[in-house]
Amino acid sequence: MTRQGPAARALAWAADYAYVVRWQVQGFLRRQDPAAYLSPPATGPRRLPVILIPGVYENWQFLRPLAVHLSTRGHPVHTVAPLGYNRGRIEDMARLVEAYLRARDVDAAAIVAHSKGGLVGKQVMLGPEGHRVRRMVAVNTPFSGSVYARFFLSPAIRAFSPRNPYLRRLQSSLEVNERITSVYATFDPHIPGGSRLDGGRNIVLASSGHFRPIGDTRLHAIVAQELADA
Repeated sequence: MTRQGPAARALAWAADYAYVVRWQVQGFLRRQDPAAYLSPPATGPRRLPVILIPGVYENWQFLRPLAVHLSTRGHPVHTVAPLGYNRGRIEDMARLVEAYLRARDVDAAAIVAHSKGGLVGKQVMLGPEGHRVRRMVAVNTPFSGSVYARFFLSPAIRAFSPRNPYLRRLQSSLEVNERITSVYATFDPHIPGGSRLDGGRNIVLASSGHFRPIGDTRLHAIVAQELADA
C-alpha cells in the first residue's frame, strides 16, 4: 500500500469528508425513487441483477453514482429500503437483505457494497439465501476491522473493532471469499490496515479516501468488469 506523508493524508481526510457531506446533503434534498434503476434500457444485453448495500450511516442514495453506471450498462439495480441508514447489527441487516431476496425471488444476483455493506453482504452469502448471490464486489470494507473503531462511543462503529467476536467469526469464515472482490483505496483514512480479503480477489484502486472512491469512474469501470466476468 502506498505510503503518504502527513500533509497528503490530511488533504485526503478533508476531501473525503467534503465528498460525504455533499452527497448526504444531496440525498436529503433530492430524494429519488430507486425504482428508476430497476428497469435498465431495453436495448443491449440483460445483465446480473445487482443488490446495493450501503455502509453505516449511509442510505442507498449515497451509492447512486454506482446505481446510475450499472443501470445504464443493463443491470437491474435493487435497493433494500428497510436497511435505512444501515445502523443495525450486521446479522440483523443481513436478514433484511435475505427477506428482500426471498420476497422478490431475486436469483443469480450480485451484491455491490460499500464499507459495512460488504460485511452485511458476506453474511448474506454465508446464510440461507446465499445461493441467490453469485458474486459480491465490496468497496473499502473493513473485513479485518479498523483500529479506530475503539475510539467511538457509537455501538454501530465500535462493532468494527478487530477484537469484536462477531467480526472475528465472520473473518474466519472463508468459504465464500473466492466469490468476493475487495476493491480498496491506496489510502483509506478510516481503515488504515486496508481491506485485503484472504482468498478473495483484491484490487487496489489508485485513489485515496473511504467515501470519495464511490464517485470515481475508475471504480465504476472495475465494478462493471467484475460483474461482467461473473
